[in-house]
This record gives sequence, C-alpha cells and structure tokens, in this order.
Amino acid sequence: MPTPHPPADLGFFSAASAEADDSDQEMHDARGSKAVDAGTSGATADATPNEDAVAVEAAEFEAAPQNLNVTAAEFASLSVSKLAAKHWKQPETKRQKGKKTASQPAFSLKVVDELWAELEDSTAAVRNAMLLDLNQCLERYLWPNFNAKASKNHVLSIAALLNEKCRERVAGPWRLLTEDPEKFSRLFKDVLKLLISDSLPIESRRVLLVFLIHAFQSLENDIVRAESMKLVGISIWHSLRDAEKLEMELDKGSGLRKSWNKAEKKRANATEEEITNEQYFMSNLIKLYYKVLATVPATPTADNRAAIEFCDRTVEFMTDLLAQLPTRRYLTVLLKDHYFAQTSYSSALASRGRISLEAGLSHILSGSTFVQLLELYELYESFEIDDLTGASVTKDEATALHYERLQSLQKTCFLKYHEQLEDFALKPVSVVETAETFRKHFGEVDIEILYEICLELGFRIAVVGGDKEDEDDAEKYEASFLVETLARTFCKKTRQLDSINSLSVYPNESDLFDDVRSPNSYNFQNTHCLPIPKLNLQFLTMHDYLLRNFNLFRLETAYEIRQDVEDAVKRLAPKYSPDVDSLSGSTVFSGWARMAVPIERFEVTEVGTPAVGETKPSFVLGEVSFVVGKYSDSIRREWESLKRHDVLFLITIEMDPELPSWSKNAKDTGKDKTKQKQLPFRKQFGIKHIRGCMVVDALDKEGGKALENDEEEEGQQRRGPGRSYSRSLRVALDTNQYERDMLKVTKKESSDIHRTFNVLLRRKGQENNFKSVVESLRDLMQSSEIVVPDWLQDVVLGYGDPDSASFRNMKNPETRIDFRDTFLGWDHAVASFPHLNLKPVGALAESKNKKPPFVLKFPNSMYSALKDSSSLGKRKADSETKKQTKEDLTVEVDTYKPVNMGPFLEDAPKLNTIKFTPKQVEAIHAGSSPGLTLVVGPPGTGKTDTTVQIIANIYHNFPNEKTLLVTHSNQALNQLFEKIVALDIDQRHVLRLGQGAEDLESEESWGKYGRANSFLEKRITLLAQVDVLAASLYLPGAHGSTCETAQHFFNQHVSRLWDRFRGVMDDANVTVQKLNDNFPFHYYFSNAPSPLFYEGQSLEEAKEGVEGCWRHISKIFTELEEVRAFELLRNNHDRSNYLLIKEAKIIALTCTHASLKRRDLVALGFKYHNVVMEEAAQILEVETFIPLLLQSPDQETGLSRLKRVVMIGDHHQLPPIVQNSAFQKYGNMEQSLFARLIRLGVPAIQLDQQGRCRPQLADLFRWNYEDLKDLDEVFVNVEDYQGKGETEPIPHFMQNLGEAEYVVATYQYMRLLGLSLKMCWEKRCRWNPLFGLPHKVATVDKFQGQQNDYILLSLVRTKTVGHLRDVRRLIVALSRARLGLYVFGRRTLFENCLELQESFAKLVQQRPSDGFWLRGKEVWEADEFTRLVGETGVVETAEGSGEWKAEDEGSVFEIKDVVHMGSYVHQMIVEQVEYMKQQKGKESAVVEDREGEEDDDDVKMGDKVEEIDE
Repeated sequence: MPTPHPPADLGFFSAASAEADDSDQEMHDARGSKAVDAGTSGATADATPNEDAVAVEAAEFEAAPQNLNVTAAEFASLSVSKLAAKHWKQPETKRQKGKKTASQPAFSLKVVDELWAELEDSTAAVRNAMLLDLNQCLERYLWPNFNAKASKNHVLSIAALLNEKCRERVAGPWRLLTEDPEKFSRLFKDVLKLLISDSLPIESRRVLLVFLIHAFQSLENDIVRAESMKLVGISIWHSLRDAEKLEMELDKGSGLRKSWNKAEKKRANATEEEITNEQYFMSNLIKLYYKVLATVPATPTADNRAAIEFCDRTVEFMTDLLAQLPTRRYLTVLLKDHYFAQTSYSSALASRGRISLEAGLSHILSGSTFVQLLELYELYESFEIDDLTGASVTKDEATALHYERLQSLQKTCFLKYHEQLEDFALKPVSVVETAETFRKHFGEVDIEILYEICLELGFRIAVVGGDKEDEDDAEKYEASFLVETLARTFCKKTRQLDSINSLSVYPNESDLFDDVRSPNSYNFQNTHCLPIPKLNLQFLTMHDYLLRNFNLFRLETAYEIRQDVEDAVKRLAPKYSPDVDSLSGSTVFSGWARMAVPIERFEVTEVGTPAVGETKPSFVLGEVSFVVGKYSDSIRREWESLKRHDVLFLITIEMDPELPSWSKNAKDTGKDKTKQKQLPFRKQFGIKHIRGCMVVDALDKEGGKALENDEEEEGQQRRGPGRSYSRSLRVALDTNQYERDMLKVTKKESSDIHRTFNVLLRRKGQENNFKSVVESLRDLMQSSEIVVPDWLQDVVLGYGDPDSASFRNMKNPETRIDFRDTFLGWDHAVASFPHLNLKPVGALAESKNKKPPFVLKFPNSMYSALKDSSSLGKRKADSETKKQTKEDLTVEVDTYKPVNMGPFLEDAPKLNTIKFTPKQVEAIHAGSSPGLTLVVGPPGTGKTDTTVQIIANIYHNFPNEKTLLVTHSNQALNQLFEKIVALDIDQRHVLRLGQGAEDLESEESWGKYGRANSFLEKRITLLAQVDVLAASLYLPGAHGSTCETAQHFFNQHVSRLWDRFRGVMDDANVTVQKLNDNFPFHYYFSNAPSPLFYEGQSLEEAKEGVEGCWRHISKIFTELEEVRAFELLRNNHDRSNYLLIKEAKIIALTCTHASLKRRDLVALGFKYHNVVMEEAAQILEVETFIPLLLQSPDQETGLSRLKRVVMIGDHHQLPPIVQNSAFQKYGNMEQSLFARLIRLGVPAIQLDQQGRCRPQLADLFRWNYEDLKDLDEVFVNVEDYQGKGETEPIPHFMQNLGEAEYVVATYQYMRLLGLSLKMCWEKRCRWNPLFGLPHKVATVDKFQGQQNDYILLSLVRTKTVGHLRDVRRLIVALSRARLGLYVFGRRTLFENCLELQESFAKLVQQRPSDGFWLRGKEVWEADEFTRLVGETGVVETAEGSGEWKAEDEGSVFEIKDVVHMGSYVHQMIVEQVEYMKQQKGKESAVVEDREGEEDDDDVKMGDKVEEIDE
C-alpha cells in the first residue's frame, strides 16, 4: 500500500515543516528507522534507500554553478565566440552611416549541429547559451534560416536560446519569433513533435518542455496564446478513459456539450498533425512523464539527474496550467483521469523525497524538490473553485459538495455492493471521511468488485501508458493504488485557511534555512525549478491572489532575516568551551555584534488559557534579560530604544566539540583546508533553534515592573537611564509555534527549547515590518469574500475585458467635470482635446474673454453606459464609436465666476501655472472620473504635476470624498505632498501618515500628532479673531474664550447683524453708498490690503466684496466648529484619530505604512473613496493591493466604497526590489500590479512630452517609448586599469577601479573648469576645497525618481553585461541627467548587446568613444562662455569610419586612458594651486598698501584735530 503523503503545503511555513526534527541525532534516528512502502509505479520495498545513501552530502550531487563571468580574452577564445565571428557576427572595422555592414556566410546545417553540441554540453550549457545569446545567434543566424525543413538540432537550438532569454528575463523574448505567425506556428509544432518523440535523449526533451513552460507564461502575446491554448482545449477529453467517461463529464455543465460540438466542427479544417496535438498531446506528455518517472530508482545516481529534472519540470508545467483558469478548465479532468497526483506520489522518487525532507536534504537527487512540487500541484488540483464558471467556492459550498459526493458513494455501495461494504455505507459521514477508514473498508474488497466500483464512479482501472489501454486486456492498477485514489478523492481535506491559520507569524530555523524553497541568491542561476508559487498574468480567485503573494512575501522575508542572522552570528564568533557553565552551555562568544547580544536569562512567564474552540494558548509571554555594558553609548542607546511591537529573534546556538586532529572524522587542516567541504551555515555555527517574539514592555532592573512611558501618546516605550547595564524585556511569543514546541515536549520528542535561548537578535526598524504585512494578508484571507469593487475584481485577476474598468465603461460615469485651474486659457483648453470639438455654452458663450475656470460636459457617446446602443450588438456599437468624427464628439464648455472668499491676501486661491500637455490633460480627465486609470510616465514627462492636479480636481469636484495618496518611497511621497500643499487645498484636510513626515521641507507639522497640535494652535488663532471681531462691534464679553462661546456669539450677534444688512442688500433701491453706510464690519476689515468701497465702484462689485467679507467671517466660525472636537478630546491619540476619520480628505502614506496599519485603520472605521498611487511600477503586487483594502465594506450595501483607482508609473524603468534572485526571476515577484495590468492589455495613457533632458540626452531612451517628444551625452571606453577590469571582492559586490578613477578625475576636471556641480570621493575630493563632494553618489537602482544637471555613470561590468542587460535599468541610468551625461564602460561588451543597441548606437557611433576629448584652457564663465552644445571641436576623418580628429589641434586633444586623465587633472591642480598662491600674494600686497595709506590718513587726521584744539 502506498505511503500516505502529507497534506498540500500552502507555504514554506507549513505545519509539516515545523514538525521537522530539531537535532542532528533526531534526524539520524528518523533516517535510520523510516521505511518506504513504494507504490505500483515501479517502486518496491526492495528499493528503500539505506541510511548511507540518504545521508550523503548534498554537495556530492549538486552541480556547481557554472561560471558565467569571462574576461574579454576568454570571450574571444571560446568556441562559441569563434563560431559567431565566422558565421554571423559582423566585423567591427567597417561602418557606414552608423551601421555595421558585412557579407554573411551561407547557412550550414553543420554549424547548427556544432551550436547544439555547445548548448547540450552539460558542463557549460548555461554559459554557452548566454554567450550565443549575447552574440545574437538567434536573431542573426538561427531564426532567419528557420523553415519547415529545419533539422531537430535547429529546433532545439532555437528553443534553448529562447529559454536563455527567459532565464535572463530579457524584455520581449517572443517579439522576434512571433513577427511571422506562420513561421512560429511551424516551430511550435516541431517542438511538440520532438518533445513526445522517442528520438531525443531526455535532456533535450527537458529543453523543449521548458520552452512550453515559458510559452504558457507569456499568454499576453496573441501569437503565443493562439498556439498554446490549442493544447488545453476541450478536445483533450478525447484522451479520457472511454466514451462513457466523456459523457459523464459533458453532462456536468450546460455549456460543455456546446463547446465540445464547436471543437468537433473545427476538426474538418484541421490537419492530422493539428488534430493529434489538440487531442492527444497532453495525454502523451503525461505518459512520457510516467515512463521517465519509472526509470528513477529509489537510490538515484548522477545518471538519473536528467530524468529527475524532467520530472520536476513536468510537475511544474502541470501546476502552472492549473494555476490559470483558461488553461485548467478542461485539463483538471484529464489529470485526475490519468491519476497524475497518485501516480507521482506512488513513485520511488517521491518516497525518497519524503525521507530526504525529514532528513533535511535538498540536493537534486534527494527528491525533496519533487515532493514539494507535488504538494504545490495538489493544492491547485483541488483548489476551491468551480472550473467551469471560475467562481470561488465558499467554505459552506465546499463542505456541502464534499458530503454530497460522500453520501452518493455510500448510496452506491449500499445499493450495489452492500454485502462487502454495508458497514461503510451505513456509518455516519463524519466517521468514513478519513483515509484510514477508506483503507480499512475498501482494502478488504475483492479486486474485481473494486474494479467495478471504480468503473461505476468514473475511475479508470487500466494503467495509463500501458501497452494496451482497453479495460479488458490492459494491465490494471493494483488494489492498493485504487484504494488510495478513492481516499484522495472522497476523504475530507484540510482547508487552506485552516492551514494558514496554524502557521507561525515568525519564521523558525527550518524556514530560514530551507535551501529547497529559498536557495542562495548568489548561486541561483534560474536553471532549475523551485517549489514556490509564481506571479504570472492571471489568478484563480482573490484568495489565490493573496495566497501566492502571502507565500512569496514570507519567503522573501525569511531570506532577509536569514541574512541578518548569518551576519550577526558570524560576528558573535561562537566557540565550544567545555569549562563554561551558563545559559549558553558549552558555547562561548569570542566576538561581538551590533545587532545581537548574548542572553543572560529567558523564561516563559505566562501562558493564556485557549479561547473557546481552540487548542493553542490565547497568548504566551516571556521575559528576556541581557547586558549592554560592553557596548558604546550609541549602540547601548539603540538597544534601550527598543519599543513596543518591535520584533526580536531568540536564537539557540550550541557548538559541537572539535574532535582531535588524529580523529578519523576531524576536519582537514593545513594545505587541504581550502579543499575541504563547506558545511551548511546552520551546522557550522551550531544554530539549533530560532523563534520570533514581539516586545510588549521594557522592565526595570528587578524585572517585575514595566517602566513609565514618557511618550505614551506616540505609542513608544523607552527605558530611562540607570546605573545598571542589565536590561529586561517582556516579549510575546507566537502561540501557534509555542503549541507545536510544547506538543513535542509532551510527546517526549524534544526538550523544552525555551530554556536554551542564548542570543537575542534585533533588526533595523525599516526592515522589520514584515509581521504586520503578514498579519494583514492573513486577515484578508479570512474573509469569505474579499471586498474589491466589482468593476475592478476581474481586471485584477486578469479576466474579462481589459478595458472594462476604464472611465468610459463605468456604469455611472461623471460626464460633467469642473477642471478649475487645469487650463491656463481657452486656447490651452482647445489644444488639450485635439480629437474633440469644444463648444462654449452658457456664460462662456456670452463672455468676450474666455477665461478659466472651465466646466466641461462630455458627450454621452463617449461612455458605453450612456450610449443609445440597445438595438446594436457590442461589436457594432464599438465599431460605430470608432467611426465618430470630431464634430460628433462635441464637448460643452461652461464657466462660472469664482467665489470671492474675502479681502485679505490669504483668501485668494492658489492657481495652477503649469501648461499641461494634451496627454497630461487626458490623464487628468481619466483620473478625475470613476474607474481604473493607468498613466505611464516616461522620464521627465511631469508625472508628479499630473498626479497633483488629479488630486486637486477630485478634492474640489467631490468634496465629500476622501482620497488616499500612496507611493513606494517617503522621498516621492514628500515631493508630492509639498506640491499638494502649495495648491488651493485647505490645509485642514491634508494629512501625512508615517515616519517620513518629519522630512518635509515645511515649518508645519503634517503628521497625525502634529496636525492635531496645529488644530489646537489654530483654535487659539481663530478665537483671537473672534475677540477682535467682538471688539470691532463694541460687544464686550469673553466671546473668544471657547469654541462654544464663539458659536453663541456668532448666532446671537454676528449672524443677526448680517441678516439685517442682507435686507439692505436685497432692497431694489440699494446703492453703493447705502451698502457703505450700513455695512456692520467696517472696523474689522479696516486693515484689508485695499478698501472695500471706493469711488467709481459698481454695485455688483460692492455686493461681491461684502459677500466675500461675510464668507471670510463665516469661515472663522465654521473652522471653530470643526476644531471644537479637539477642544473636547483630552489626549493626542484621540485627537489624531478624530482628525484621520473625520477631518482629513487627502491622506498621504507609503504602501509599507498602509500594510503596517491596516488592522488599526479598519478597527477605527476608516473610510475612503479614491486611491492615487505614484511609483506604481516600483511597488510589489501585494503592497499595491493592500491599500485598496484599508476599510470595511459599506454597511448598507456590503460593497466597497472605492470609486477611483489611479496608478501612475513607468514599467520601462526599474521594478520592485526583491533581495533573493530566485523569487525575483523564478517566482516573478518583481512584477508589479501596474506592469501586469499593462501586460494584460489594460488601456494606459502615456505622457508624451519630456522636459527634463536636452534632446540629445532624450534620444538615448526615446526609442523605448512610443512617440516621446521633447522639450550631451558622452561615452568613454575604459580598458583594464592596472591589469584589472571588473572585480568581485565579495559576493554581490562588483567594482571597477579603472572606471571609478576615471569618473573621479572627470569630476575634478569639471570642477576645475568652474562648473557648479551640486552633485574614491572621500579620498580624492572631500578634503580639497577645489572640489568638495558631489551632490550624490548612488547606484542606479537607488537614484530612480531623481535627477541632476550632470551625471557621471560608471557601468562597472567588463566580463558580462549582467543585470545591466535589463532595459529598464538602462532607461533609468540614461534618463537622470538634464544637461550632461558621461558614461564610462567597456565598449566592446555593451555595444554588442542586442537589447542595449538602440542606446549604445547613439553613444558610441555618433560621437567619439575610444578616447575622451577635451578643450584646453576653457573655463566656465557665464559671461564669456559662448560655445554652443553642438560645437564639440571633433569631427570624423571620413563619414562612417569611426575615427575622429580635432578641428583645432592646438586647443582640442584626446585623453587616451585613465592614467592620462589623472595626469592631466593633476597638472591642472598644480597650476590652479600656483595661481591661487599668486592671487593670494597680490591680495596681501594690496592689503598692506591700504593699511599704509590708512596709517597716513590717521596721521593727517591727528594733525587736523590738533589744529582744531588749538
């Protein structure tokens, strides 16, 4: 009977992984005692791996990562480079008009065979593929010569190079192949044919399978989708068990038979090859997989590596197909019919994998990856979704469906097989729904009866892939296999949410050092699959969306924590010492770490009683003590500043004793030390346990009393100063993890680990916010129905019409919008809508001077909900819309007179002064309207100004709605916030949340507590104005003492005075003089900048003026009424919450802060209607989604209040930062929601006029954007410096000393010329007053979103292009400079990279690059410097030659290399210093002369004084 497998694993923090043994001895026992009961798929008990085979070190089997870094000399000498140079790579000596030309050798099949030989070389396949891709083998040789007669090696080579592009995540890898759909269709069919043929070795088939995996991950490409989707259509049901099974499935849905008949009709026009692929390819692939799986023995060797990798990839492929609704709809039935899961779990490889997981082994031959991939596959095979409708299945629906199936089985057993299964049929369903019950009852049934039951229930009994598949003659499955299949189908499964709720919030040691799911980022080359979820185009349900992001986020978090743990533990330098008697046992720490400290004492102090219906404690508290006496004051203050809710980690380190050198098992020393095997970090440093905890209180030195909190209002607890260096904290442990730990103690499987903690680890605050994000995601998944607006949900999941959420297709569109100050004038408004006809109406039509504000009424024909298309079909209606002319789309434009708010300067509105472009206006219009708006903003196109105007328009058009402003970084948020505050937006309604509020360049405090205090200060100011008003009316009394007395004063006196005056105003015979005589507030407005009444004033002007005065007064009391709550509330905490909930209309926060505070915001009843998200392309999917769910649904409707979602970003620039490249590349975690929506085809508005860079600079990145218009770049080739180019002193740290020296020397040269640049620096420049430091020195990634006048860019890499091959990073690098860009790099490396050619062609072919050309004796002086940008003084010797010369050899000369530049700058420095000395000497001489003259003047003055005295 097959070994029962564990339940599907929902994440790397699964309860199953937490049950792994903690000690090496326990792992040894488990390995020795575990038996394997193999299934019927070729695995038997005789194949059980013995202890030595399982415990073998992973390094013996793991193939070392291939060295992908090669020097220039190595690059030229490699065989693939020689092939490229000989057969398709054009020589670099000939240039004509900036383009390389060369005659191409004839195509040769022999060359293709040589290429494939290089690509299938297992020792260097990845490197060879990378080099061939860099040499453009696919673009220049393989694909242009591909045709229907192409050889199998030709097809394999194309597939391998396409896989390489996807491995490197090159932008648009399918673009070239899909330019010719017929040609691509031929390639795709050849791939399918070769994959299931018997003529290829399994390694070659794996290449083709990976090609298919990438194809199904790129369904946004129409050509790829058309070919791929044929493989998973309803036609694959031809491969089901028999016609009876087919009829059973077709009867399950009303639309299935219609789809089947439609597919059958298409067969008439299809070729035999197409019919075979559509009907039988998936089934044949599964059979091939079974055949390969059966060849893997229980103890695999290196010869089985290719087979195991193929099996891993097949499971990955099937999981990917089940994870998207269009591809899973019919495939799920086929996979269940073919027993994919059960056959896989019954294999010898799976049996070995389960043992390896328990033993902690992760190498490729261990099978652990295979088992974890199967767990992920099973999760999606049984996912709670209706495959036909795509609707999510609720808990109640799933339970009802489960019991309905089970009762149907019992009924069948009772009616037809009651003699053998009567007991099973009559038992309650709660008893028979377990796997043990199924095995007990069905295991005793005769085999023939069991076959009949299976056929009755729709299960096949003939072995899939057998020689004969006829049910009568074919080989049949064994009884144990079929019983296990029945149990898998009918038994109750653990719900996904139950598994999630049982997880620990904090990762433990097993999670942190899980090398299967979280491989070392440095060694990961994206060549093998991982058992982790992927973020692709589509998701099954909202629960699936959150689940994948939940798991990936926790994996990324665990990787970051692991790095911190490894760094701290290394610094602590633990050692074994048998003489130590302390909490650390025999472990001592010979080092120290800033972020970790040895623990003096830890104990669990209180365990809460479990809640009703639960087994875990309600809470677990402990106390930890440590000493900080040996640290400096700054580090001690960091430890003492730990506050409530900070996350810490408790670590147990137990070092093993070192064996004597003569021992057989002692470590190698001496010369062989470098060759010895590197132990895993966890074992090398003795890490036994890691548990997370959260600070609850800081305790006094006795440890029994929480310290007084001086900053309670800010929610921060800090320890006061004391003489003792001993510190104690009360911490809360995770209850789920504590329950599992104590269960082990109860079962005597382990001792109490809480007594062994000896290290306390803290992390930086900005990196330690994962707990709140994880809890937010878990909270969201608890809801049976996540509240996302109906108009947005399908778009987020990736289904339906991509345009369905745009403002034109909303059910209740806003056709009338007040654009206020968006337009500077009528001409500007007309020019902003080139495809619409603007027609003045109302007051605007009567006005001679058409001035803003403008109110635009858009035609109903622009909105699908308002079209009169009842008699038209959707396609015809859309067609009619496209035929509309400019005259048909008439926009009615009206105006109004802005309200006079008062006579003082502060009453005047702040108006926009930016002349927005038509595209910006289109974005403002869309963003102001309900729906989803995507705005793509290339560098320098005014994304920030557009965002601010959208927010201002929403604020004024919809005053009762609240808007969230979300960004990725505090810097970007502050830039936006400062511009918002500068607009005509009441400061009372603006709020900035989060830690970055103090960085705002403003005297005002915009945070929650700062705004609360501002309201109190405003209250004092307003009450003072009330007193002034009362005094001006000669009304004595304490009218301005409180808000209540002020309101009484307004109602009893001020309002009555105005009412009487209003009667005078409404009199038909009123004159300006009467208004002047009766106006009651003359004295109050006596200090207005201009008089209220003046000679020649019209009556209308006078009325408008006094109305403004009344609005000014009314506003005082309106604001006092709003401030009154702050007067009544007695602490800042309540005041700040009231401000957030009631007063704020525009709330700015980062996406991280939104995740941290979601629970608090929901609990407060926070409500909002709009979300505007800047930097949307830089925000992770999950961090983009959470800000949409910071509120509870509307109590009346149960729906979301969200009306607008505006996302502004640039997917052509850098994506979100992911630390582990495995999750970034394989899991696609770097994909933002913004980028995914663009991939899905959601309409986006691209801003098309940049005003940052000079046109020459904009040309470097203009090619990557459609129709980007405008408002001096230099490439310097740098060869090796001191014999070195790119070096890597430590992992992940690339440096190029030659380029660094060149950049610094260039900076010094520019400063010596007199350029005022606000932008090796410490050593060369900081100390020297001639230079000073640049404005900023940063990596490209960290400089995104910023700009500067001059940029000096070092490309560093000289071996491979590396991450610079990402076009998005190139766009960021080349678009930061406004005036001048200087690029330092290795020309021969970068100009041959296909993805970068558009930019580097302009850098290296249109201007000199082999040398750095300077103009001598030229100094930057504003008055004297008249040379134009284009006057470089350098020309080509001949057009297209690539050789340059100086026009004036006397003044312009070439710098050859780094040394030459350094020498020249040094000479300039010497001359400059000498000049400064001379100038200083002259100034000294002048001062002495002046002093002498002053002395003479003093003598003369003295003589005159004496004369006067006489």
